[in-house]
Amino acid sequence: MNHSGSCLCGKIVFRIDGVFDNFFLCHCEHCRKDTGSAHAASLFSASAKLKWISGESFVKTFDYKSSGHIKSFCTECGSALPNIQMDGALLVVPAGSLDVEVNIKPDGHIFWANRANWDNELQAINKYDKLPNISE
Repeated sequence: MNHSGSCLCGKIVFRIDGVFDNFFLCHCEHCRKDTGSAHAASLFSASAKLKWISGESFVKTFDYKSSGHIKSFCTECGSALPNIQMDGALLVVPAGSLDVEVNIKPDGHIFWANRANWDNELQAINKYDKLPNISE
């Protein structure tokens, strides 16, 4: 199975060959800081392969304090990108970086106890198809 993806500015294009083993929404303080959101949405695979189609020179990989919390991103637009972790044993792909539909549902929330204090009952808040009038 092939999955194509890219960064926001389009300088980086990649392909994932293989299947994803897991899909987790991570609420740890590092993932919240990385994404600026409630959680990271990441796909994991022990067997899929990452191939950079274009723009590999724009990929920067950051290992927070050599802790193993690794983030790859585009140096031009900052978009999160796939990376290889655990000495090459694990491919981690930000779900939002894919340009194709993700064919699996999240397996669960991880580091739930670390979730943001505003990340509760979000299904109950208003939903909009576009930016609402925010001046009211």
